[in-house]
Amino acid sequence: MNNLCTVRIGSITRAGRVEGDDIVVLDAADVGAVLRTGKQEETGNAIPRVTADLAPLITAPDKVICVGQNYLDHIREMGNEPPAAPTYFAKFSNSLIGARDDMILPPVDVSTHVDWEAELAIVIGSPVRHASSAEALAAVAGYTVLNDGSVRDYQRRTKQFLAGKMFEGLTPVGPVLVPATELGDGSGLTIRSSVDGVVKQDSNTDQLCFTVVDIVKDLSAITTLMPGDIIATGTPGGVGAARTPPEWLGDGSIVRCEIEGIGAVENRCVLPG
Repeated sequence: MNNLCTVRIGSITRAGRVEGDDIVVLDAADVGAVLRTGKQEETGNAIPRVTADLAPLITAPDKVICVGQNYLDHIREMGNEPPAAPTYFAKFSNSLIGARDDMILPPVDVSTHVDWEAELAIVIGSPVRHASSAEALAAVAGYTVLNDGSVRDYQRRTKQFLAGKMFEGLTPVGPVLVPATELGDGSGLTIRSSVDGVVKQDSNTDQLCFTVVDIVKDLSAITTLMPGDIIATGTPGGVGAARTPPEWLGDGSIVRCEIEGIGAVENRCVLPG
């Protein structure tokens, strides 16, 4: 299975199959539609990868679920102990942007405490409920990169930190879906982030407290996971909030998050308007 992506063509989006330097356009609205139908019918058109306008990999997922405090190095830097069970929160589809889109910062009178979080994201390929370990891995279509743009002061206003995680236009996801047949259970992958060319996070998915299989198995006990669902697995150490003094993204900051074997999302931060 080739890598898949979602591209904008005028006012619409279309799924695409990566073939060398080109993207073969498919007759499906996005990668989620391909996963739901299992079809990769070609339109007969192709576009160069270098000039493609990448949309969010899944434009309207049924669910975007994120795991907090899931890298051992990040848990340590935040002064916490490894959790006994995964911590979950959600995002909504209007949080998602493409791999090269601008990240829309909150107005400065709302917040200036915007942080980066490079994450391995699972994309579900088939419905799964009450999964065994084998069934959990079999339900994974593949993996992509997600930057969990976080507004830390909103995250910390209460014990429930959803508010700081769901800001519109702050979560790049892409550039491609790499199938699980290529990356297996997602372990052993280098994961990095940089801001304006300076490396901030440099870790490995072997640092995951709860693995891909653990997460899918646990979530499937709670709800039916559906094709196109996105599950962000957590971020490693090196976030801005844990630095002394804390570091925040500002207007014009360039954030790059990359994972071995998948690629990178690279986005400019801009203020609204």
